[in-house]
Amino acid sequence: METRMQQMRDGRNRENEACEECGILPASAPLATPFVPFQRNNPRTYPAKQGVVRGTLFPGLDLPYMGMVNEGSLSQTHLHELQTLAFALTELGEYLDTHADDRDAFALFRSYAELYQKGREAYEKMHGPLTQRAAAMDDKYRWLKDPWPWEYAANKEEG
Repeated sequence: METRMQQMRDGRNRENEACEECGILPASAPLATPFVPFQRNNPRTYPAKQGVVRGTLFPGLDLPYMGMVNEGSLSQTHLHELQTLAFALTELGEYLDTHADDRDAFALFRSYAELYQKGREAYEKMHGPLTQRAAAMDDKYRWLKDPWPWEYAANKEEG
């Protein structure tokens, strides 16, 4: 007789067989046990703005700790938009490391990469370089030029 853990490892969790939101991990599984649900091919994804708040782009991996669910959103600054795209690129990149043949995920990865590139270029034109390496591409060294991104957001809110 097979154990419940063997069924889960083999992807034969009868309780949630077609549940994309739970992945292979049953809703009643004890989360203290070191177990990561296996991602299926072509999983559903959250929009990037929701994923960055939830901590994952993939609902099947969104396992609330002690019933706590992250809700809300980040403020709509240019820097937060770039951080959201960078998060989505990292999440999709990690998924593609194990699911390299998923064409839909790769297309989404490419579209986020293009948005990130355009957004970064626009941000750097308005606010200066995001990284010290990017400062090398300017006509003069502006890495320490004020205001810093968090100072800009504070100044904008005050004035």
